[in-house]
This record gives sequence, C-alpha cells and structure tokens, in this order.
Amino acid sequence: VQLQASGGGLVQAGGSLRLSCAASGSIVNINTMGWYRQAPGKQRELVATITSGGITNYADSVKGRFTVSRDNAKNTVYLQMNSLKPEDTAVYLCNADEIVVRGVTGNVHGMDYWGEGTLVTVSS
Repeated sequence: VQLQASGGGLVQAGGSLRLSCAASGSIVNINTMGWYRQAPGKQRELVATITSGGITNYADSVKGRFTVSRDNAKNTVYLQMNSLKPEDTAVYLCNADEIVVRGVTGNVHGMDYWGEGTLVTVSS
C-alpha cells in the first residue's frame, strides 16, 4: 500500500490550495484518513481527519478555513485550504490509520500509513 500526496505549492496569503492523497494497492477498506503538517523546527501536528463514515475533526487553527473530504471509491482524501496564512507553511503529510488489504489467504489489517508529504508555502 502506498499513499501519494499532491497539490502543494506556493501561494500568497489569503489564497487557496487543494491537496489530494490517493492510496493504492489491493485495498478493501480504509478507516480514518487525514492530514498532518510539520513546519521547520516544529513538531508534527494534526490538521484534519475524516473517518470512513465522514466524521471530521480539525485543529483549532484551521477550523473555518480548511475542509477535509474523501472519496471512498477512489481511496482518496482531500484538503481544501482557503484563507491561507504564512503560519500554514509546512510539509503536509497524509495518513491512514488502518487499511485492510486483500491477502493471498484472506484480508490483512495494516496500521499507520504515511505519504511522503507535499510542501505548502504561503507568502505574506
């Protein structure tokens, strides 16, 4: 199973970006998918998560500006980021906490998958 994130880039403050993260492999089901970010010199922090049933959770710093969504048929999670601020600058990483895949003899549960990340830079 691989997670591939895309959509990062350079944007001016107040602008918007949309990130995507697609999971590939013989996937049966993905539990919670989400986005984290890590700025230079700072710890990784949660941005937003969404369960397979559509329940969302956001960091206080992005509530009202970011929207997380997913397409279960495509095993893809999105992050729509509006009203971007310079402090949103970071590498954004996608995560899947549990993925069920088809194995040779049956389904296999794997935990805690991470994509490589995509850089978002917001200029002031």
